[in-house]
This record gives sequence, structure tokens and C-alpha cells, in this order.
Amino acid sequence: MKRENILTGSEWEDKMGYCRAVRIGNSIEISGTVAIVDGEKVKATDAYAQTYNILERVEKVLEDLNASMKDVIRTRIFTTNISTFEDVARAHSAFFKDIKPATGFYEISKLVAPEYLVEIEFTAVLPEKHNNLDGL
Repeated sequence: MKRENILTGSEWEDKMGYCRAVRIGNSIEISGTVAIVDGEKVKATDAYAQTYNILERVEKVLEDLNASMKDVIRTRIFTTNISTFEDVARAHSAFFKDIKPATGFYEISKLVAPEYLVEIEFTAVLPEKHNNLDGL
């Protein structure tokens, strides 16, 4: 099967040897994604805004792969403060209320920079293409 790496141009992709997402066949894995903390719309103290920003950005990555949030089957949410659960859950639900992927919510000691409260990994699977023999 063909492997498709999705790169964003971040200097860290070469420094660390990773990419934003990998698609092989109908499976898509999206790397841990943090928010773009701008200090206005997305603040270093706002877990809801950070989570929502991550989900908006990943939605675009999926669109670039001809997929959508409906194809997400699993999310893994990492936070530096478990008490942010309600805010994170509210943002997650804004995208996944009807989709309901399997998920996990984990408190960890640190993320890559202190302004990040949340990081999320995603797994998506595209529906298999149907052929003319289906149903026979």
C-alpha cells in the first residue's frame, strides 16, 4: 500500500523526524497536536479554546486527506491538568457529539512547552470502497 506523509513545513518535522499525519490505505494516524496559542483567541490558560483550536486544525488536515471528522475512530487527549476535563470535553463534544469515537483522557506532567494545556492524537479509518460484488 502507498504511504502518504502530510507535512506542514514545521522545522521540527526534520529535527525530530515526524510528520503531521500518515495515511496508508484507508487508515490515517495524526500526530499529537497542540493549539496555536496566540494570547488573544487561544490563551495559555484556556483549555476549552486550546482543545477547540486543535480540533479545527485537525479537521483541516483530514479534509486535505479527503477524510472528515466522521472518519475519526479514536482520540487520545493528554492534559497537564485533569481538572480541565469539563472544558476539554465540551470542546471535544462540539465536533464529536454524534460521532462518538473511542477516547482516553490522560493527565501528564508536562507537554513540550508550558503554555500548552492539551495535546490530542487522532486515528481515522475511511470506509472501504464498495465494489460491484457487494451483497452477492
